[in-house]
Amino acid sequence: MNQNLYCALRAAFPADLARTAVECAAIEGAAGTPLFYTWRDLDRSSAMMANLLLSLDLPTDARVLAHTDKSVEALILYLAVLRAGLVYVPLNSAYQASELAYFIGNAEPAVVVCAPRNFGWLSKLAFRAGVQHVYTLGDDRSGSLLQRAAHHADTQTPVQRAVSDVASIIYTSGTTGRSKGAMLSHGNLLANAQVLKTLWGWRPEDEGGDVLIHALPLFHVHGLFVASHGALLNGSKMLWFAKFDARAVTARLPEATVFMGVPTLYGRLLAEPSFNAQACQNMRLFISGSAPLLAETFRQFSECSGHAILERYGMSETVMLTSNPYAPEQERVAGTVGFALPGVDLRVTPAGGAHIGAVEVRGPSVFQGYWRMPEQTAQDFTADGWFKTGDLGQLDVSGRLTLIGRSKDLIITGGYNVYPAEVEGYLNELPGVDESAVIGVPHADLGEAVVAVLVPRAGVSVDALACIATMKQRIAGFKVPKHIIMTDHLPRNAMGKVQKALLRQQHRALFAH
Repeated sequence: MNQNLYCALRAAFPADLARTAVECAAIEGAAGTPLFYTWRDLDRSSAMMANLLLSLDLPTDARVLAHTDKSVEALILYLAVLRAGLVYVPLNSAYQASELAYFIGNAEPAVVVCAPRNFGWLSKLAFRAGVQHVYTLGDDRSGSLLQRAAHHADTQTPVQRAVSDVASIIYTSGTTGRSKGAMLSHGNLLANAQVLKTLWGWRPEDEGGDVLIHALPLFHVHGLFVASHGALLNGSKMLWFAKFDARAVTARLPEATVFMGVPTLYGRLLAEPSFNAQACQNMRLFISGSAPLLAETFRQFSECSGHAILERYGMSETVMLTSNPYAPEQERVAGTVGFALPGVDLRVTPAGGAHIGAVEVRGPSVFQGYWRMPEQTAQDFTADGWFKTGDLGQLDVSGRLTLIGRSKDLIITGGYNVYPAEVEGYLNELPGVDESAVIGVPHADLGEAVVAVLVPRAGVSVDALACIATMKQRIAGFKVPKHIIMTDHLPRNAMGKVQKALLRQQHRALFAH
C-alpha cells in the first residue's frame, strides 16, 4: 500500500471536485474580485507540477527548497513535491542572502523555487552551491515554475513512499544558534493530522462542514501542516489570506467556523473595532499556538468574542503534542497547553508531585532526526527513546501541562533556579505593563542577574523602581529583577516567539562595571 501522504489527502477530497477548495483575496489590480480554486484545480495543478519535477530525473530523496511568498500556488507546490515523492523544504520568505546561503549549503537541494524578485541574487547562490534547477513562483500566479508545469500532463499517480520516508525538512525557528533541519516523515505528518481531525471535532460536509480561515504563513508547522492538513484531510474550504489583516479577517469570520493563529494575531483582533461577539457567532473554534498566549489576552478575547481560545503545544520536531480540551464541558485553562494527544506519551523529569522538570515525549509524530546531524540527534533523545523537547514544564495531577519556559532560558542566580515564565507572569499583572521578557545576564557576584524587559501599554508610563518594589512583596527576593529595561517592543522570530538569546546578547554588559 502506498503510504505517500498525498494519497490520504486526496482520498479526503469531496466527491464533487467542482466545489471551491480555496477562496482568496483578489490578486493585485483585479479590482477586488475574489479568486477561487476548486478541488479539481488542486489535483490537476499539483499533478502538472509533480510531472515537471519527475521529468528532472532527480534522486529519490532530492530536496525541493521553497523560498516563496504565501499563495495557493505555493501550497500546490507542496502537494506536488509530496506526489513526486521528494522532500519539501520551506523557508521564511523574509530570509536574506546570508541566511539562504546557510540553508542551501546545509539542505543541498536539487531544486530551488523562489519569488521572481529574488531570482537574480538567489539563483547565483544556488548555482554556486551546485543546485541544478531554479524556478520562480510569484504570488500573482506568475513565474517559470507555472510556465514549465503547463506543458505537463494533469494526471499523475503519487510515487510509492513508506511511512518512514521523509516528506519534509522543517528548519527550527532559530531563537538560539543555527537552525537545524527536522526530518518529518509521511507517517509523522499523517498520524498527527488524523489525531487532530478527531480531537478538534472537524465537521464533515453532511454535518454543515467546517470552513477554515487560513491567515498563517506556509513555511512553518502551524500554517503548512496543522492548518492546511486539517482543512485538506477534512475536505473543508479555506478562506485564504496571503497576509493577516485584522479588519479583513473579521469581515470574513461570519462565513467561517475555524481560525488558527499565533498570540500576536489575537492581540490584533482585539484591537480591531469591528471585532465582537456578533462577528464570531458562527465560529466553532479559535486555536492558538507557536508562542505563549498571555492570560490577559485569553480573558479579554473570551469577554469580547464569547469564545475560549484553545491553546496547544507543538514543535518543528514533533508537530502537535498536547491540546486543551475541545469538548465544551471541559475547561480550557489560560496559560496551560492541555493534555497529551492520543498516542503521545509525555513525561516531566524529574517526575513526581508538581515539580518543574524537562518535558520529554515520544509518539508517532516525533521526527526522524536532524538532517545530517547524527550527533545532535543522539544528544536530543534519551537512552530509552524519548525526545528531549528542551522545554521546562509542570504536570498537574490530571495530566494537564503548563510550560514554564525553555531550559536554555533557565536563570541560575546565586545558586538558585529562576524560571522566567513565572516572573513574567507576575510582571504582566502589574498596572500599565503590556508584556515582558525575563532574561539572565552575566553578573560578577551572582553568576547571572535577573533582568526584565518591559513593554508598557500604549500611552502609559511605567516606573521601573516601583515595579521592582511591588515584585519584592510578591515573590522571593532572588527572583526579583535586579534591573528593568523599558522598550516599545520585544524582538520576535517569524512565529512570534521572543528572541531571548538576542536580548541576552544586547544586555550582557549591563553589570560589567
